[in-house]
Amino acid sequence: MKFVVIGGDAAGMSAASRAKRNWPDLEITVLEKTMDVSYSACGMPYNIADPERPIDDLVVRPADVFRKKQGIKVLTGHLGEKIDRQKQNVHVISRDGSSFEIAYDKLLIATGAHPILPDLPGFDLPGIMALKSLEDGRKIKQYIKDNDVKKVVILGMGYIALEMCEALRALNIEVAMVKPRATFIPWLHPEMADMVKNEVESNSVKLYPGHKILHAEQSKGRLKIVCDDLALTADMVLAGVGISPNSKIAADAGLELGLSQSISVDKMLKTSDENVYAAGDCADAYHVVTGKKTWIPLALRANRSGWAAADNICGKQVRLEGVAGTAVFKVFNLEVARTGLSPKEAAEAGFDPAFVTIKSRSRAHAHPGSKTIQVQMVGDKKSGRLLGAFMVGEEGAAHRINAAAVALHNHMTVEAFSTTDLSYAPPFGPVWDPLLTAANQLIKEI
Repeated sequence: MKFVVIGGDAAGMSAASRAKRNWPDLEITVLEKTMDVSYSACGMPYNIADPERPIDDLVVRPADVFRKKQGIKVLTGHLGEKIDRQKQNVHVISRDGSSFEIAYDKLLIATGAHPILPDLPGFDLPGIMALKSLEDGRKIKQYIKDNDVKKVVILGMGYIALEMCEALRALNIEVAMVKPRATFIPWLHPEMADMVKNEVESNSVKLYPGHKILHAEQSKGRLKIVCDDLALTADMVLAGVGISPNSKIAADAGLELGLSQSISVDKMLKTSDENVYAAGDCADAYHVVTGKKTWIPLALRANRSGWAAADNICGKQVRLEGVAGTAVFKVFNLEVARTGLSPKEAAEAGFDPAFVTIKSRSRAHAHPGSKTIQVQMVGDKKSGRLLGAFMVGEEGAAHRINAAAVALHNHMTVEAFSTTDLSYAPPFGPVWDPLLTAANQLIKEI
C-alpha cells in the first residue's frame, strides 16, 4: 500500500513515523514544500531571544534520519499542489520547477496553517514579517542581526505576539503593540487581563489596543504603520494577528470544509473522501465540552491526530473524542492558562453559564515566595457541569490548569470536581488548591 503525506511538520511526520512502526513494509512518501521537517515551532520565540543559539537547535529530527533510519521517503522542497481523487494521485512541484504525479492508496493532508497578513496597502514591504515556519524564524533572526533592529511594532496581542514581545525585549529591542480591537485579551476576565496588561507595560512595552490599521509605508528608511489616529515607526514589523488553515488543496479537490475553512474530519480523522485523511492545524476537531465542531490549532492535537490517522490508515480503529482548547503561555513573569469555555463562549454554545473569579496563593500563606494566582471558573446552571477554567499567576498556573482539563474531558460537574483529592504541600500550594477554592465558590452560583 502507498501512503502519501502532504506536509512534514508535527502531524505529518508523527503520522509517517507511526505508520512505519505499525506496518514496516508500508511505502511512505512525505511531501514538504520547505527544507525543514519535525521541528519545535513553539520554541521559536525563545530561540530568537538568544542570538547565540542556532535556529536549527529546534529541529527534533532531521529529514535524513527519517530517510536512513526509518525508510521513509521524505521529499523536502516539494509542494503537493493538487489532488486528483479519481486517479488517486497528487501533482507535485519541486523546488527546481519540475513536476510529477505520485499515486496513493491512502493520503494524509497535514498542511498546517499560515500566518495572516493584513490585506492592506504596504504590507508587502521588506521588514514586515510573520512567524509560523522555521524558515520564518530564520528570516526574523537574521533580519534583526543584519539590520541592527532597535524598534519593532507588533500587530496583534495574542499568544505568539505576546511571546515575541518578551523575546524582543530580551534583546533590548523597543516594542510597541497595536490592534484594532479595544479589548486587550478578550477571552480573559477583565481583572485577569489587566494583570497581564500591567505586566507587559511594566516591561516597557507600549500597548495600543483599539486603533484601526490603515496601511504600512516606508519613510526615511524606516517602516511606518499608519492607523486612523496613530502612526508608529519601526525598523521591523511583526504580524501576529492570527493564523488560517492551509486548506486550499482540500477545497480544490472538493473535500468538505468546516469552521474557519479548516478541513472537516470525523473522529477517526477521515475527510469526506474515505481514502483521504487530514490532521494538524489544517483540520477541525470536536470540542469535548460542547460536542460540536471547532478549530483550535495547538501542538498536542497536531501530534496526537497524526498518530491517530496513521493507526486508522493501518487498520486500527482509533477515535479521538476531541479537544478542550487547553493552552498556556508565558509573558515575562506571568503564566497565563486556559481550558474549556469562557462565560461568553459558553452562552454562545447554548449553556446557562455562571462564573466566579477568585484570588488565591501559589504556596501556603506562610511559605516564602508565595505569589498571587487569579482563577476564573465557569459552570452550567442547568446541569452543574464544569465548563471552563482560566488562571493567571507568577507561578503555579501552567500545570494546575491540567487538572481542570482532565475534568472537562470526563464531563465532571463542578461539585464532583470540588471533591477531587488534589495534592498539598506548603511549597506548592495552600491546603485548598486555588482550583478547589474556585469550585467551592462556584457551587453557590449554580
